[in-house]
Amino acid sequence: MNASDAGPPAGPGGELPAVAPQLRALRRRAGLTLEVAARAAGLSPAHLSRLETGQRQPSLPMLLALARIYSTTVSELLGETAADRDAIVRAGDMEPTRAGGWTYFQAGAPGRAMQALRVRVPYGSQGDVVRVHPGEEWLYVLRGRLRLRLGDTVHLLAPGDSAHFDSLTPHRLAAEDHDGVELLFVHTLLQSPTATLCLGPLTGELP
Repeated sequence: MNASDAGPPAGPGGELPAVAPQLRALRRRAGLTLEVAARAAGLSPAHLSRLETGQRQPSLPMLLALARIYSTTVSELLGETAADRDAIVRAGDMEPTRAGGWTYFQAGAPGRAMQALRVRVPYGSQGDVVRVHPGEEWLYVLRGRLRLRLGDTVHLLAPGDSAHFDSLTPHRLAAEDHDGVELLFVHTLLQSPTATLCLGPLTGELP
């Protein structure tokens, strides 16, 4: 099983997470079979099927990968819609979403060419997931220390440090300290079917 296959189970009582009803419809809208979509996301078809039926919840890296594969946004995967694109996002309106141990808050309007998030990464959560995909990413450390691997180089970022990199560079994010790390995170959303050619997590150990 791929390291990115792991994810928290559905909540108590077996209720479907908000993302489950959207996944199958968006995959079909993109014209992808279960097998093709799963391969592009680095998942097994069985695991993607469990995500679509709400038996498992996706991690944040899975949400980002699936959003790119389906030419959509994380907001749409979560069933969020916006009647208008307000330029201002108030702190009180940032509802937390938890996925794969991470907690993230929408810090920008949905449906834009970029997606802005405020992300909390606990220690030891998703630290073994390496991602590679088209686009660019920018992050800024708000609190704690971030261990960022870009290709074969590992960087330790402290509060106030930032990174801006091509997302085709294999990259991995992990909290360095037991208290976790909090980030501002911005990434581009490429609305192109050819993006599926460059997607899929890699595996390997942090040096």
